[in-house]
Amino acid sequence: MSTPGAIGVDFGTTNTVVALGDGAGQARLAAFDAPSGPQATFRSALSYSPDPSELTGRAVNAGPWAIEAYLDDPGDTRFIQSFKSYAASPLFSETRILGRRHTFEDMLSTFLLRLREHGGAALKETDRRVIVGRPVRFVGAAPDPALALKRYQAAFERLGFTDVLYVHEPVAAAFFFARRLDRDATVLVADFGGGTSDFSIIRFERRDGAFVSRPLGQSGVAVAGDAFDFRIIDNLVSPALGKGSLYRDFDNILSLPTRYYASFARWDQLALMQVSRDMRDIRGLVRKSLEPEKLEKLIELIEGNHGYPLYQAVSRLKETLSTESRATFSFQAGRIDIAQMVERSAFTRWIAPELAAIARAVDEALAEADLKPDQIDRVFLTGGSSFVPAVRALFEARFDPARIASGSELESIATGLALIGAESDLERWCSRAG
Repeated sequence: MSTPGAIGVDFGTTNTVVALGDGAGQARLAAFDAPSGPQATFRSALSYSPDPSELTGRAVNAGPWAIEAYLDDPGDTRFIQSFKSYAASPLFSETRILGRRHTFEDMLSTFLLRLREHGGAALKETDRRVIVGRPVRFVGAAPDPALALKRYQAAFERLGFTDVLYVHEPVAAAFFFARRLDRDATVLVADFGGGTSDFSIIRFERRDGAFVSRPLGQSGVAVAGDAFDFRIIDNLVSPALGKGSLYRDFDNILSLPTRYYASFARWDQLALMQVSRDMRDIRGLVRKSLEPEKLEKLIELIEGNHGYPLYQAVSRLKETLSTESRATFSFQAGRIDIAQMVERSAFTRWIAPELAAIARAVDEALAEADLKPDQIDRVFLTGGSSFVPAVRALFEARFDPARIASGSELESIATGLALIGAESDLERWCSRAG
């Protein structure tokens, strides 16, 4: 009887992808029965809504169903996305959702259970080995990687999996891309996710007809696509909604507090502002503002729950600027009507701090491997932000452009994880929780 292949789980900040190994060196992506039809990605999101018809008194959804539930009833629905960001945080112990205590393990196991329900029978085979991707650097202040893996482990064990291993995400991507190699090579893989950008350098050598791999260096930084989105909003949208404007306080002219715009870093946080102290303050500042119409539009954006369409508009702009030198940003909701031509060069300036952090992380990986850029034979870029021209230019300035390749953004990590699960020397690539 053959051993079932490993399940590779790429649990991402924005999306989750799962690959199923066949035990013979091949893997395929799992398909999820989304409302719009089968798809290979599952949105990393949860929603909790009151529902008297359920025994628990609430309805729990994940993936695209979570977004639908939130948009249908934002007032009563608790929507949680990007919760991977809390995995390594010692400061996060629990949150209250509809009056109940939820730890990170609770949320992740619930998410995985819903994902499995929509992913077919193979995900229910708990005798399979599970290989889970992890970032090189978890996000957050003073992140604790051991704590994150302990939490991951508890969640997978609740689903019945007992053989769970962990691999750095860019290492998994390197295994996927290694199938393209026709000779020995030192490879740098750059993986750009929603919350982190990770880099690994691996040496692949062919021996007896098979590739033998050796890790050389790695690094990571907690900035990626989400930070790029926020820069667009901060420069295009927030000023139209009052950021940088002034208000009169008796005889003093003061600047509007910038903290009111911090929630734009995540669209789902905007709805939570409706009942916040900041929202009460904003309403009170309208009559004091020197530009009250801008604050009125900010209130309309929040009360009208327009955060999700705003981020869709941001994504469209970012995608267009990946292929065009200029594009029009367009967002209309109620009285809010923002239309502005954006030059790619301006976007590049906005994300300059993130680009600098990415550049430093690449240099750290090279230093750990004790290699110069001209000693890297191939560079593979994967993840959504690899399409951003300024990101690619960063690599072309360090490495021979002819050695740089990209693509397979959806499948590279999950498939690489499943392929690693078939390796005989797992301890070289994998770790266990604890």
